[in-house]
Amino acid sequence: MLKIGITGGIGSGKSTISKIFEILGIPVYYADDRAKDILVRDPQLAAQVKQHFGEAVYNADGSLNRKYLGNIVFNNKEKLELLNSLVHPATIRDSDEWALQQHAPYVLKEAALLFETSSFHHLDKIIAVFAPQPLRVHRVMKRDNITRNEVMARIYKQIDETIKMRLSDFVIHNDEQHMIIPQVLAIHEQLLALSAGQ
Repeated sequence: MLKIGITGGIGSGKSTISKIFEILGIPVYYADDRAKDILVRDPQLAAQVKQHFGEAVYNADGSLNRKYLGNIVFNNKEKLELLNSLVHPATIRDSDEWALQQHAPYVLKEAALLFETSSFHHLDKIIAVFAPQPLRVHRVMKRDNITRNEVMARIYKQIDETIKMRLSDFVIHNDEQHMIIPQVLAIHEQLLALSAGQ
């Protein structure tokens, strides 16, 4: 079974594109959602996070205090790298275990940070979702109800979009100028052919 990564900058629409692949019957591992789950579900990881970021990272009911943690890591590069160094290995293990349980020609791993971490080494091909920065900023401001400066702070934490596009095997343009479905179907057909040839 092929393992395919799907990535793109914040606000590029990678989750929306992933939902289209799901409609085509392709299982999708949403790395950010699973990472949040692992942060709560994995006692060893939770203990490490508390040790480095304080008890306030978790609410009284054991759930993750995302706003508190976000305020720490999005304004401090070293803290973000530390958090990633704890979470990413656990997420990679979890995604590998998840993939073994799927029954499809290929699976998708949707993640904002594939090239920024070692995650892309575990994948056969990468799909990048591209949208111009002004559109991405607008989408995230509206979606997360945050300021332009807060969005830009997050964008600066990710590698440049042009580099991401060059490193990827496929690019989907989600810029409100190109039709999405034909692009997804074309890639889907190519991936089906690749998986059949394994």
